[in-house]
Amino acid sequence: MILDDIKGLRVLITGASSGIGAAAALAFAEHGAAVAVHYNNGADAAQQIVAKINAAGGKAVPVKGDARDPEQATTIVEQSVAMLGGLDVLINNAGGMVEPQRFASYSDAIFDEVMALNLRSALAVTRAAYPHLKATGRGSIINTGSVAGRSGGQPGSGLYASAKAALHSLTKGMANEFAPEIRVNTVAPGVIATRFHDQTPRERLESVKATVPLRRLGTAEDCAGAFLFLASPAMSGYVTGQIIDVNGGRLLPG
Repeated sequence: MILDDIKGLRVLITGASSGIGAAAALAFAEHGAAVAVHYNNGADAAQQIVAKINAAGGKAVPVKGDARDPEQATTIVEQSVAMLGGLDVLINNAGGMVEPQRFASYSDAIFDEVMALNLRSALAVTRAAYPHLKATGRGSIINTGSVAGRSGGQPGSGLYASAKAALHSLTKGMANEFAPEIRVNTVAPGVIATRFHDQTPRERLESVKATVPLRRLGTAEDCAGAFLFLASPAMSGYVTGQIIDVNGGRLLPG
């Protein structure tokens, strides 16, 4: 059956206590993967996801740590490997806007925080995970990018967009450097109705929805299939260095 090769994979998902990361964790577990559910602040939410997966007969373990800190990033990976018995798939999903910043008046401190959360964390966790992913012979890294990394973002989201654009570029560089042992790709969601947009004005979201050909905002579950596809050797074994857009057709790269 399609996606049968997801069964038995050992998957670490950073930022998996809510939103896209949580949906991915549930989807992988549903297809038979063992999942390390990483969190930093959302302990209760992460434990609920782990409990839900285990209650359904799957395997999930919680892993806490600040992925922005290289030492903690290494600990996150090592704990995941110890509890899962190895690592086949890394999903660098931790990220966020932090707060809106205009280019003409941005804060240096916020700039550093945005880059650390969206870019440095992915680099640090990947560096720690690399030997384990290489050893498995079927390693896959999937980064969570953004439509903003394609478009430059809206006024106020430019720092976040720049970090995601850098992550897209990082994906291509890693794909070249890590081949042939590890495939590296990115899922770039559009506007997804998660906690990320809790502070986005309702009228802004309605305005965005009107520009989406599918005439709705995305859900976290809409993104899960792309992660499964990119983790499956049978489905995407010849796919690396790619940005997979999940945005309802809002952005159509040429």
